[in-house]
Amino acid sequence: MLISVPFYSALNKPFLLLGGERELMVLAMLISFLVGYVNPNLINIVIGIVLWVAMSILLRMMAKVDPIMSKIYRRYIKYKKYYRAVASAAA
Repeated sequence: MLISVPFYSALNKPFLLLGGERELMVLAMLISFLVGYVNPNLINIVIGIVLWVAMSILLRMMAKVDPIMSKIYRRYIKYKKYYRAVASAAA
């Protein structure tokens, strides 16, 4: 007899913040906040808001393609361009 175990989809979904990767969205919030906070005049506040909206839209689009794209890219850049063929694993 087979036992049926319910699998909850919430346990398998990546953790997103406002539709984007959590770490990148927090970084985008921090950068846009600092742009408006360091020199608080109207132009810098508007630039910070525009920067926040643009980065959040781009991060949401990126998360729709792959929710863990930045982690995969960080692992990808560690790979070498060419691996030399060797006869043994110790070489």
